[in-house]
Amino acid sequence: MLSMTIPWSTGPAARQPPARPVVMAAELQVRGLRHVPGFLLRSLAVRRHAQQAPGALGVSLRAAPLRRTFWVLSSWTDREALTAFVRSDPHRRAMTSLRPVMAHSAFATWDAPDPAAPQWPEADRQLEAGRAA
Repeated sequence: MLSMTIPWSTGPAARQPPARPVVMAAELQVRGLRHVPGFLLRSLAVRRHAQQAPGALGVSLRAAPLRRTFWVLSSWTDREALTAFVRSDPHRRAMTSLRPVMAHSAFATWDAPDPAAPQWPEADRQLEAGRAA
């Protein structure tokens, strides 16, 4: 599987992280290969916004373009900061414009045991646990 990962990039809240951050992982799949470039461009714009969003500790992206699948891993000071980011532009605009081209999406949110940056294997476990539930 051809895949790529954009490494963890810290956000403004990383200087003083809480003891137990909120972590969010998402798996997003578009309907066809023709939607991959547009999705990737929007994802990069949303990532840039996340790197500056209040309450953001950090973000990483992973993509398997030939599988039409993308993953997001982010960490936040609290659920309110995550919710505010999701409801703000450009994230809100991206969700609205991409909804018609989405084939599948799965999300997991959990309280991290410590302020260290979350790792992809844990995100994969959390997403899998959500599918099994």
